[in-house]
Amino acid sequence: MGLKIGFVGLGAMGAPMARNLHAAGLLAGVWNRTHDKALALGAELGVLAFEDLAKLAAATDAVVLCVSADADVRAVVAALMPGLRSDGIVIDCSTVSAETARDMHAQLGSLGIGFLDCPVSGGVEGARLATLAIMVGGDPAVFERARPMLDKLGRTVTYMGTSGAGQATKATNQIMCAGIIQAVAEAMAFAKAEGLPLERVIEALGKGAGSSWYFVNRAPFMAKENYPAGFRVRLHDKDLRICRAMAAAHGAELSVVESTLAEYARLIAEGHGDEDISSIYRLKTPLFSSDQP
Repeated sequence: MGLKIGFVGLGAMGAPMARNLHAAGLLAGVWNRTHDKALALGAELGVLAFEDLAKLAAATDAVVLCVSADADVRAVVAALMPGLRSDGIVIDCSTVSAETARDMHAQLGSLGIGFLDCPVSGGVEGARLATLAIMVGGDPAVFERARPMLDKLGRTVTYMGTSGAGQATKATNQIMCAGIIQAVAEAMAFAKAEGLPLERVIEALGKGAGSSWYFVNRAPFMAKENYPAGFRVRLHDKDLRICRAMAAAHGAELSVVESTLAEYARLIAEGHGDEDISSIYRLKTPLFSSDQP
């Protein structure tokens, strides 16, 4: 393809995504807010670790973002803008509001620069294996240009519609994740209270009608009561606040969002905000304690 791609944001998702672009021969440089992390990955992959975002933009055909929040996306785009080529593309794989996506699309579009909101789902496993589900919003012609890059990051790449549609789809996903992780945690707490061998419960039910990605991949965390960061509590909390605001714009309040946010507030207050969201199991096992009122 001959494309040169810059990657911004080398966290739990971003670093393996950058590695996959490098494996495809597309990665030209990386940037991270903590420059030491960029230096380490740059040395590992043999690509440049940029300190200046405008210089990264000027040296590449497209820039992929995977950062934490709306303010981060806005700040990164502003810093990239002086170096972006008039026919360049910014591909934002962060999870932010549809409003931010539309704003970035409008700002860059006025300069002839393409912007796609391309949030991803599939966890750190999907990022590592390039099996992510990618939901895309933006101009169809820009999507077609970006498709070869996106295909190196995910197994399922779906064009959802105009700018913001990718983020609206991701918000839908995050609402589903909230309900599923709650249900898995309550089911596992019930199984434990019944004295069942939890590993065999996972094996037996993993292909049953009630199974899900979260059951197969995160119930083992619950069985071991160990919650390595895959999708951090505080990040899903941030996402669900976006979902809450989007629902409120329709005059709706979603019970699964509200109950999950309340439980995340407890986890964060107790110091578990950087654990995987499967740590919600911590709040479910006490439901079965004999000394509960």
